[in-house]
Amino acid sequence: MFKNHPKGLLAAALANMGERFGFYTMMAILVLFLQSKFGLDGTNAGIIYSIFYALIYILALVGGIIADKTRNYKKTILIGLIVMALGYLVIAFPSPTPVRHKMVALIISCIGLVTIAFGNGLFKGNLQALVGQMYDDPKYSKLRDSGFQLFYMFINVGAMFAPFTAKYVRGLWLAKNGFLYNAGLPSICHQYLDGTINPESMQRLTELAAEVDKTGAFAGNIDGFVNSYLNSFVTGFHYAFGVAIITMIISVAIFIANKKHLPDVKTKQEAAANNKAVTEMDAKEVKQRLYALFAVFAVVIFFWFSFHQNGLTLTFFARDYTQLNLFGYKLAVEDFQSANPIFVVTLTFVVIGVFGWLRNKGMEPSTPKKIAIGMFIAALGFFVMSLGSVGLPMHKEVLAVGSLHDVQKVTPFLLIGTYFILTVAELFISPLGISFVSKVAPPQYQGVMQGGWLGATALGNQLLFIGAIFYENIPIWMTWGLFVVVCLLSMSMMLAMLKWLERVAK
Repeated sequence: MFKNHPKGLLAAALANMGERFGFYTMMAILVLFLQSKFGLDGTNAGIIYSIFYALIYILALVGGIIADKTRNYKKTILIGLIVMALGYLVIAFPSPTPVRHKMVALIISCIGLVTIAFGNGLFKGNLQALVGQMYDDPKYSKLRDSGFQLFYMFINVGAMFAPFTAKYVRGLWLAKNGFLYNAGLPSICHQYLDGTINPESMQRLTELAAEVDKTGAFAGNIDGFVNSYLNSFVTGFHYAFGVAIITMIISVAIFIANKKHLPDVKTKQEAAANNKAVTEMDAKEVKQRLYALFAVFAVVIFFWFSFHQNGLTLTFFARDYTQLNLFGYKLAVEDFQSANPIFVVTLTFVVIGVFGWLRNKGMEPSTPKKIAIGMFIAALGFFVMSLGSVGLPMHKEVLAVGSLHDVQKVTPFLLIGTYFILTVAELFISPLGISFVSKVAPPQYQGVMQGGWLGATALGNQLLFIGAIFYENIPIWMTWGLFVVVCLLSMSMMLAMLKWLERVAK
């Protein structure tokens, strides 16, 4: 698998697995945690989610600047891993739910999230920059795209297990306290606590309480049930965040043990002392390359605005509208977040194989063209969601009755199929976009341009909350239609710049 690639590729991928585990733990449970812990509505939870994911990527720009200035990428990466672990420690602490001082507790949680984002900023873009530098060697340059695809595939091995682990830990804690899992119960419990519950929802709460309370300890005691169930449900989430700390520690150990295999970035003075020339480009070429990168960054903003709905509105959809039963297997909302990394791991070799076959035939599309194709595939994924959502009640109608019965919900194959299509789109865009940046960025701006790619992702993530607003206020099928339009517009812009981008990338 890694036979013809630089030795440091596997070391970099292994070091990144812990970060991916934490990222997909967040993807699976962050908005569910915010709503279950603090009783936030979808819009407000979406705003916090959007800011957090924007910071994860925008701070990569800061991390890139720090690494480029200090020329110490490895130390910056190591500090990033440690800071991320500290952030997870803050939100893993199991404070009681329902929360007595909501604002204080919410601020503490947000401090933890910002700490994670800052650590990620120091880590993520700089590790990608080191991977790119491995392929600056002419011996490996033709394998740059496939190298980044392998890197992307391998780091998602950690991501595969994160949602299942989060689900297991949360379920284990519920079972320890004598409860069964029900995805919609925390929302109704908060309606009860806030005094906003209507008679229909109250009846639904009574029915669900009888179903999930296996000990019968709270029969006729709705108040006691609500408080105990919420505390058990959310404490499980706290402990799930705690597992991410363990994976961060493992990543630190892997990185320290293998950093000798990663390239060292030398200062100009060190290079001169070793009679090695630091590659310099003329000012005109530098400008052309930077303009091309900024143009691509602008386009992918809208892809990430659509794609990262998987942790927000698509998670809401899994909870509110999807049957959590697959051939007799009881699903949880978190399970759907495993679909994407599983498909990344299983489809990467297929995509690499197709590109390799096309390369041998002299027909392989350029990297910019692959990205444009990925935009179209993403539009197709949301089109499938839109078709599958026709006829579903609006979210406000669901809240009015507490939750839908299974017969009113859609098959889980709708979300699974959509994640399959979106993963194919991701494989055309994310690893290849990183590869494009590493190839086009002037040597003196490698770290900051990788940060720029992630900064564009940040701007897309900052718009995520718009999806939550649409989800709560318009028909569901129209929400997905918005993303179809956005992805098609991005594709059109990419195609309009195609010849220029291909010329600059030669």
